[in-house]
Amino acid sequence: MSHSLDTLDVPVTSVGRSLDDTDRQIIGFLQRDARMANAEIARRLGMAPSAIFDRIKKLEERHIIDGYEARVNAKAVGIGLTAFIFVRGEDGVGDTKTGMLLAKIPEAQEVHHVAGEDCYLVKVRVPDTDSLGTLLRERIGAIKSVRSTRTTIVLGTLKETYRLPIGFDLEAAPRR
Repeated sequence: MSHSLDTLDVPVTSVGRSLDDTDRQIIGFLQRDARMANAEIARRLGMAPSAIFDRIKKLEERHIIDGYEARVNAKAVGIGLTAFIFVRGEDGVGDTKTGMLLAKIPEAQEVHHVAGEDCYLVKVRVPDTDSLGTLLRERIGAIKSVRSTRTTIVLGTLKETYRLPIGFDLEAAPRR
């Protein structure tokens, strides 16, 4: 199977092995447009809308599809600065208390427990550098277990997506 840059392939895992081509196609369509009607997916796959509805419900029940949300343009709503903050905490091995506190910060979009010298990698969005400074001092710095931070400000984003490569190229899929 050839793949374009816009392919929707996911590595085959234990969950991935349990997905058939139809499930992969459905997920691919929903990743591109979560508002796509079941009837449209059914038309493209040559199936009944009720069968698509049933498959989507099963994907949701199995937590393969975790939810649906609108992607909001951060710059358009005045939150145009993205930064990645490496946080070193004093948590013991396997302890994620600091991470749980970081995750409660509204500006934090992602909190990852990472291997290496730092404990967490946090992606934040704020209006400007003044707001970032305040966040670092008053919110992250206020967490008693935080020992140090290193911050990288994003100058531009070339790619940002939540789409997972699920093993099916929609561009190559036959249209019905």
